[in-house]
Amino acid sequence: MFSGIDEVDWASMEHAYGPADDVPQLLRGLASDDPAEREAALDGMYGAVHHQGDVYACTLACIPFLFELVVDPGVQDRGSVVELLTSIGGFDLDEDDEAEFDEDEIEGAANYAMAAAAVTAGAGVFFELIADEDPGVRLAAPLALATLHRHPVRVLALLRERLPVEPEEEVRLALVEAAGRVALRHRPLAGRVAEWLNRLAGRAHSPGLRLAALAQLARCSPDGLPGDVVPVVSGLLREMRSAPEECAGPEGDAAREGAPARDGIEPGPERAPGAEPFVPGSVGAGSEDAESEDAESEDVRPVDVQPADTQPIDPGQVDAQPAAAEPVNVQPVTTEPLTAEPVTAQPVPPEPVDAEAVTAAETCRGEHVVTPTLVGQLWSPAAQEDAGRGAPWAADLLRTLHVGLDDRVGDRTALLADQLRSPDRRQRIDAVRMSGGLIRAWRGPYEELVALVGEQLSDPEPRLAEAASHVLEELFGLAAPAADALAARLAADPGGWVKTWASGPPGLGSTVKALARLGDARAVPALAAALELPQVAHDVGFAVGHLGAAARPLAGALRRRLAEVALDEGAYDRASPLLAGLTGLRAGEAAPEVLRVLRGAPEYRGEWLRTAALRALGSFGPAAREAVTELRALVRRPGTASATEAAEALWAVSGDAEAVLPALIEGLGSDQVHDRRAAAVALGALGPRAAVVAPRLRGLLAHEELWLRVDAAIALWEVSGRPEETTEALLTAWERSRHVRVRVAECLARMGPVPQGSAAAHVLRSELASVRRHNAMDGGYGSHDIHEDEKLLALCRQALRGTGKGTTT
Repeated sequence: MFSGIDEVDWASMEHAYGPADDVPQLLRGLASDDPAEREAALDGMYGAVHHQGDVYACTLACIPFLFELVVDPGVQDRGSVVELLTSIGGFDLDEDDEAEFDEDEIEGAANYAMAAAAVTAGAGVFFELIADEDPGVRLAAPLALATLHRHPVRVLALLRERLPVEPEEEVRLALVEAAGRVALRHRPLAGRVAEWLNRLAGRAHSPGLRLAALAQLARCSPDGLPGDVVPVVSGLLREMRSAPEECAGPEGDAAREGAPARDGIEPGPERAPGAEPFVPGSVGAGSEDAESEDAESEDVRPVDVQPADTQPIDPGQVDAQPAAAEPVNVQPVTTEPLTAEPVTAQPVPPEPVDAEAVTAAETCRGEHVVTPTLVGQLWSPAAQEDAGRGAPWAADLLRTLHVGLDDRVGDRTALLADQLRSPDRRQRIDAVRMSGGLIRAWRGPYEELVALVGEQLSDPEPRLAEAASHVLEELFGLAAPAADALAARLAADPGGWVKTWASGPPGLGSTVKALARLGDARAVPALAAALELPQVAHDVGFAVGHLGAAARPLAGALRRRLAEVALDEGAYDRASPLLAGLTGLRAGEAAPEVLRVLRGAPEYRGEWLRTAALRALGSFGPAAREAVTELRALVRRPGTASATEAAEALWAVSGDAEAVLPALIEGLGSDQVHDRRAAAVALGALGPRAAVVAPRLRGLLAHEELWLRVDAAIALWEVSGRPEETTEALLTAWERSRHVRVRVAECLARMGPVPQGSAAAHVLRSELASVRRHNAMDGGYGSHDIHEDEKLLALCRQALRGTGKGTTT
């Protein structure tokens, strides 16, 4: 094995973390008899050689040796190597991708193309592996064929041939999934695949197989789903709970409802009675039908980069130049940097590893050895969660089904509601998490679903209750149907009010934040307790702001704790939560404590601290009049960020336009876009008193920075009172970026009513008609996405009704 590996000039190549001279050791580690060494090697392959999907010169040089591993029956865990090859060769480049590459990315794109060509050229070996003795290999081979092989008709025929004789249920599901992948990659075959999936879903097969068929049908041909898909799936889930079969094969299916021994599954190509039995690889390698299938498959090739020369790569001939970084040109998202509360992703914290649970979670893949590698860390929590499940793959099938159902919010909501009523806690955990994903991406009536999620808060299973509280935390006002459940959990679990971490400041528990974001006064005792801890939770101030007047009793504690803050290098971390809380309460009586911070801000993060203090003083309005002298002194230092912020605060406190206008005009000419934006917003707050700056604001409507154009357009309307040119600029920005829509809608709502039949009315109605949330994105989300989208919908309705002018925040 590995003939020629030492002849490759690995040291001349690089991977994600430097010279690739360690790659031979990793490859040999994949062939080790030691499970821990194999996993460490796999971790190194994904972590360095194929880092985040990248393909380097050393990745290309590995391909022949990886193929050697997968065809050697003496090598263990070959299924993982098949998956690695699938990942390396499965990156599709279409014409749009190619058009986006710049000069620095061309080499990386070439590496992807060469990897696809090399792995595709060797993909014929996966035909043999479809019947390998190792279940893990059989589990990985179907998707590899569906992703990499150039003859999808042959692949589809082989999948259908193999299904009746495959003994492992999880592998049978992989065969069905691979058929769905074929249909997605080769659309002319979608009808044929859908017909087969419909037959699988409608016959007396195992409930898991029927569910898998429905899930793939939803992905590749959703119009072919039965009209009663929700009750059908609910019935299948009940059947799976009542008779779990972890690795049920054809024998288990045949015993049910008198099914024939072959499970009633039709084979791919027709065979005459007495024909030769199924031989692994016969359909794809040298069958009599190969020539005709070649002709048919020419019309169903995916849009891939397939170089004419698809000979396997000789590792000794690989160009040793490292690949460029990310080959796809992803435009950075421009976000609103002036938001008060930080917007972050809120993942569910990982669960600790239970060794006994991991041992019990052995499935068709075989026993797994827990190792301190990244792969091991990813595997162990999943194994623990799957421990004891009769069908650990059911959650994946349901997620696939939900992805396929897409915008059918009613069906998805009904299905999740049924799952949340299940006696199976694990199924309810899955349903809670999928409910969060549904609400995050799609608009709809979720009252019943939210109430059911709230019911999980009282469950004694901590993972279920924790998952529910994390979902509710992101819902803000939509969590109202669960308010009583949140309050009950809050009262029952004082220990969860504040979470502490190994490093960094403490934070509020998700139940506290969820209730506070509802504006529910029952969260006040928890916040009061948090303010008495030695270190104040970093997010307590934002929670106070959401509660508004209901949190007024906390003003005294906020003032006291702020007065105790030592103005040293840690002042910002300790003072900013308190300043945020006082800002939210508009607690003018705290002006002396805030002024102390403003005057004594240390050098380290002092600018941030002064900004927070100035915002607090501005929120106090005339109640902070004792700060006027200090603010005037700051305003006299034009050309600085502090001067602009001080001018904004001075205007709010004193209403003296003449004192602040020069500083704001100078800020509008700053070379920093953020400072210019802040000046434009502050000038807009002056209204007609700042009419003199209208020409300057008008000149910014053509600026290259989108957010500055938006802020200038809004300020132009506020100082001039003329909506025409502002509206045109705002609607252009609306179409350019979804991220500015809330800001634009705020202005349109204050302008209201929007004229019937106008371009603005059309845009707003189109937004209201969309089922997809405006900020939904694949592969990630922000903690405030739902709140921002619901705010956008409310503003659109307000603008169309013309219910009033003024602030909408």
